[in-house]
Amino acid sequence: MKKIVVWIVFISFLALISASREARSIDVAPLPNFENNPFENLYSPWVDSVFNSLTPDQRIGQLFFAAAYSNLGKGHVDGIIDLVTKQHIGGLIFFQGGPVRQALLTNRYQRLAQTPLLIALDAEWGLGMRLDSTFSFPRQMTLGAIQDMSLIRQMGREIGRQCNLLGVHLSFSPVADLNNNPLNPVIGTRSFGEDPQIVAKQCVAYMSGLQDQRILTTAKHFPGHGNTSVDSHYALPIVNDSYEELDALEWYPYKEMLKNNLTGVMAGHLHVPKLDPTPNLAASLSKRVLTDILRDSLQFNGLIYTDALNMRGVTDHFRSGELEVRALEAGVDVLPLEYLSALAIHLRPLRANWR
Repeated sequence: MKKIVVWIVFISFLALISASREARSIDVAPLPNFENNPFENLYSPWVDSVFNSLTPDQRIGQLFFAAAYSNLGKGHVDGIIDLVTKQHIGGLIFFQGGPVRQALLTNRYQRLAQTPLLIALDAEWGLGMRLDSTFSFPRQMTLGAIQDMSLIRQMGREIGRQCNLLGVHLSFSPVADLNNNPLNPVIGTRSFGEDPQIVAKQCVAYMSGLQDQRILTTAKHFPGHGNTSVDSHYALPIVNDSYEELDALEWYPYKEMLKNNLTGVMAGHLHVPKLDPTPNLAASLSKRVLTDILRDSLQFNGLIYTDALNMRGVTDHFRSGELEVRALEAGVDVLPLEYLSALAIHLRPLRANWR
């Protein structure tokens, strides 16, 4: 657990440094790929000092990201302040609202936080995916027709620049799922396409653009949400593909991004019986999937996030407390929740079960 929290605290520190830089205009010439992951092999005594100052309850709080909105009233803001100052959560995921309101709230929450918050946003097609008065780029399926990867990278850099202006450190993008099931109700245009090689090239370009701006990236939804006909927000999808099929198709984009220093992976709430036959167990809670395959076989060393823990793909089968412990034991680093009211419900039993 110490390793997980140190990782989160350290990334928060690095992201805050990067966010404080002056905004830069985009250089049209393509930048070279990083030879090394810009978030690795860096050391700050500050990280150890902060970690050593935290109580066990505070360290548990650091594992959670809560949903934040800039278009809700005082009650919501007070609830976030309570989570930041009393529960010591590790980060916020901003949803609906506007850019100026979000920036002002981010500054307010950061001033109140004992440990700097990691600020996240679903910016799959830019800030406009969540915020009014901001720009939306084309969906990934439209971008999949582009053959010049430097254009995708420039888009990623611009999205990253805008994230920096708002104090956002982490984008839950790109979507690495293949669009290989026409009945899929939730991925569709969010995917670059059905060809794993094309999807891989597009994902690497988009990811590299974001990371050029020191934005943390998150490929999703491992081990692959494309070949499903069920939305995991409402039920647990079942993927019947074999290890060999997944390795050749669904995981190809992940393997290419790993070669280019991918910083994060989001685990989907999907049941894959041929990877882990445990009944009703989502991949997001499976040690076989997240540790044995993602960590050990694919050699991923970045942060692992679950999809939101209040989605019915997991809540229909596991109670609060057990759910979070299973995720952590499976190898998850960060536990996001989409609803503010749900966080306290999940934090209390986790603190009772995880010691």
